[in-house]
Amino acid sequence: MHETPDAQPSSSNPIRLMVVVGSVRPGRAGLSVALWVHEHTSQIGGFDIDFVDLAELNLPFMNEPKHPKFQEYRHRHTIAWAERVEAADAFLFVTPEYNYSYSPALKNALDYLHYEWSGKPVGLVSYGGLAGGTRGLAALRPVLSALGMAGVESNIEIPYIARQIDDGFFHPTDRQVEKLTLMLTQLGRKAPTISGARRPALVGV
Repeated sequence: MHETPDAQPSSSNPIRLMVVVGSVRPGRAGLSVALWVHEHTSQIGGFDIDFVDLAELNLPFMNEPKHPKFQEYRHRHTIAWAERVEAADAFLFVTPEYNYSYSPALKNALDYLHYEWSGKPVGLVSYGGLAGGTRGLAALRPVLSALGMAGVESNIEIPYIARQIDDGFFHPTDRQVEKLTLMLTQLGRKAPTISGARRPALVGV
């Protein structure tokens, strides 16, 4: 059954969507893709967007002494990241494919936390060469499952990404726009705020 975007959340009850730029490399294509995601989501409405550029977030390599499941965080950067992730209702990750896997910066950001991710839906936008990041997503999905995140049915895989970037701007195809709209619809339907399933923050000190 074909889904339509009429299931988007209302502006009076927006979904708190975190859009994550998963690459930190200079000149990365992912930033222009994520900015397109941000612009299109803003045009649709019904979402309160937290735009996270992992290059700006600049999390050090995982340096918490205790397992994230304990939520006994020692560092201010971890506490700030945990509060930001906990506040989100849904996520949309934009990630490249590196050597048949996904961005190490994204893996690091995921590994810092555990329960803050759990039970929340996630949409995936990948990019790369011929495969469009397909193998990277295949490596990412088991990690998201281990964190208790719920993937949506629709995802976007962008092959030969450089061909769609001009002067720093990503130019999507009509099909990619349609798939992003569908992904946002699915995220809106699965977000915890819709079902009243959000948990209170449990951030350690």
